[in-house]
Amino acid sequence: MNPIYTATATATGEGRNGHTESEDGLLSVDVRIPKEMGGPGGATNPEQLFAAGYAACFHSALKLVGKDADLTDSAVSASVGIGPIDGGGFGLAVELDVYAPNLDRDTAMALVEHAHAVCPYSNATRGNIDVKLSVL
Repeated sequence: MNPIYTATATATGEGRNGHTESEDGLLSVDVRIPKEMGGPGGATNPEQLFAAGYAACFHSALKLVGKDADLTDSAVSASVGIGPIDGGGFGLAVELDVYAPNLDRDTAMALVEHAHAVCPYSNATRGNIDVKLSVL
């Protein structure tokens, strides 16, 4: 692959209890371990950032493959879960919920599956993270 754009961000502090900033300064956020994981909470976390990026990217892929469909008022919600995996360490699981109010369910699901085939986040996670697709 020959990248046409590269984003760079740097994490400082204590990793999940620190600060993350993009090279251009447009993204600058404190991160904290969520209370559900025994941390202090009170700030965003890597899973929220991943969910936001995946939702935006997948929605763009949906709009691309569905350019001839009525995707007015469509939306994508990404839920990213983290938990222990067999053998140690942690893994992620993703649920992508697509809202396409102007399409019938079968048409919407066909577009969602097509978007899943072209979305860079889907291609990066395929075979590594369970991704569940649904049309609301």
